Amino acid sequence: MHPSDALTQDLERDLKFTRKKLSARFILVYIALITATAALSSIASPAHAAETTKLYGVIIDSAEKPISGVNVSIAGPDGFSAKVVTDSLGAWEVLVTAKGTYAATINEGDLPSGQALTDPKKGTIKANVFMTGVELRLLFPIGPGVEKATRLERSAQLTVDGLILGLIIALAALGLNLIFGTTGLTNFAHGEILTFAGLLTYYFSAIVKLPVALAALVAVILSAFISGFLQDRYLWRPLRKRGTGLIAMLVVSIGFAIFLRYFFLFLFGGDTRQLPQYAGQAGLELGLVNITPKSILTTTIGIGFIVFATLWLLTTRMGKASRAVADNPALASASGIDVQKVIRAVWILGAALAGYAGVIVTVNQGVSFLMGQDMLLLIFAAVTLGGLGTANGALVGSLIIGLFVQLSTLFIPTELKYVGALVVLILILIVRPQGILGRKERIG
Repeated sequence: MHPSDALTQDLERDLKFTRKKLSARFILVYIALITATAALSSIASPAHAAETTKLYGVIIDSAEKPISGVNVSIAGPDGFSAKVVTDSLGAWEVLVTAKGTYAATINEGDLPSGQALTDPKKGTIKANVFMTGVELRLLFPIGPGVEKATRLERSAQLTVDGLILGLIIALAALGLNLIFGTTGLTNFAHGEILTFAGLLTYYFSAIVKLPVALAALVAVILSAFISGFLQDRYLWRPLRKRGTGLIAMLVVSIGFAIFLRYFFLFLFGGDTRQLPQYAGQAGLELGLVNITPKSILTTTIGIGFIVFATLWLLTTRMGKASRAVADNPALASASGIDVQKVIRAVWILGAALAGYAGVIVTVNQGVSFLMGQDMLLLIFAAVTLGGLGTANGALVGSLIIGLFVQLSTLFIPTELKYVGALVVLILILIVRPQGILGRKERIG
């Protein structure tokens, strides 16, 4: 080999070794720079190390005008505390990074003359943060002040509120009674139909940006199809074909309700969501009562729904067939009635009624994953009081329960008003198990 060729090979070998060393050093320096940058970033901005949850609200007076300069104190887990003051728009917000229960307290002394909490017990509002990275809106009820209202004025207002609550219960109870009458199933998952429709209304209104009226219509249609048609076809109809007993189906409905409840929690979180279009709507003074336009509209449509369902039962062939199936399924089948078709129609109507009940609650109060669970006790109390399996009994029992629950707050704390429904449920089961309009049946 020529000496120059050997020298060239040595030089190439040295260059390759040098490149490898430089590459290794470059990689080490690059890794060190990335590590240092990440460390500096975590030191410089520790607030962004974890997702934050925003607790916020807007404080306005009874005339929808913002109230500035009001102090709000927030207390939370692990000794967390913060104080904020509302700005010129009446808004305040606090960022928290830990899960847990937070309590926001308003300083009532900062409210202007003539304004106070309409419910003295609502001076502190609690929020449960199940997951970070969400926003929770907390609202304090501000108005002329409950201490200025006489018992007569409060009774009139609570009567109107009780009738609206009774209508909501009646819509859901009527659907539950129709399903029970034709199938014998006591469906503990019926309350989740309300939640499903409410969440759909919120999704199409607040996220898809549809008008609330259109979002509510879509929610009711999807509730009738998914919670009515599909639920019966793929869950309850196969169980009926297999001859599953009513007790076993009842247990299935309980498990299905729990599954849906926490499925909604997983998808939408645990906070109560308000429809942006109707949040904080001013009420109309009608004599001794104050009622919002959204309540008037949703209530009127709800009455129309009940009238439609009643006429469907009394005048249509399918309605008469459903009553025949409810009286005697075997005889109805022998008479040529398609029992499965009737049951399917009843499921669709019942889900639509319950879905619209969820829409009313969402428009007026907001929606959370526990909405159906909270309403289920009132629904069962209403159908038990009126008579399980009777449509008229569901309406009568619902109005009584709605009025009883609201008017009971004249004498007991608001937090205990649902206990009255439980007391009514227990007393009716002891004194008159068949309900007001129910019929006695011989067992055995």
